Amino acid sequence: MRKALVVVTLVSLVAFALQFVFAAVGAFTKPASEGAYALHSVTGMAVIPVLILLTTLFAVLAKAPGRLIGLAILPLGLVVLQALIAMLANASTDTAGASTPFGLAIGGLHALNGIIAVHVVVSVHQAARRLADPTPAGASAVVGEREPA
Repeated sequence: MRKALVVVTLVSLVAFALQFVFAAVGAFTKPASEGAYALHSVTGMAVIPVLILLTTLFAVLAKAPGRLIGLAILPLGLVVLQALIAMLANASTDTAGASTPFGLAIGGLHALNGIIAVHVVVSVHQAARRLADPTPAGASAVVGEREPA
């Protein structure tokens, strides 16, 4: 199970990297359209949540420390926050439907929250690798475990 945890965290990292690529595809598509962000939306609202749930399940099955399990589920909350931030940013337009400074600032928070989520997933992946490492040094360095006295 521990190796499966490492694999699913690596796949999650790839999915998060692709999220940034898909966001750029949407931003640079000309002419701009709602469909330009389709890959970004599907990945963020379906693929990534499934990977987060699998990561959490594998962490539980691998008997990971509670702190690692909590860290594994944290990106799901950040994904929900992402959707809320995107909705607020999209709703913050003027009467003509154009972006407002407030809406753009909220949109910036969407990017910042995405970066935070990536850092959490990197931490989970690193902890999963340490958990799967059969050496005593790797086993004792797992998130939430104390070094032997």
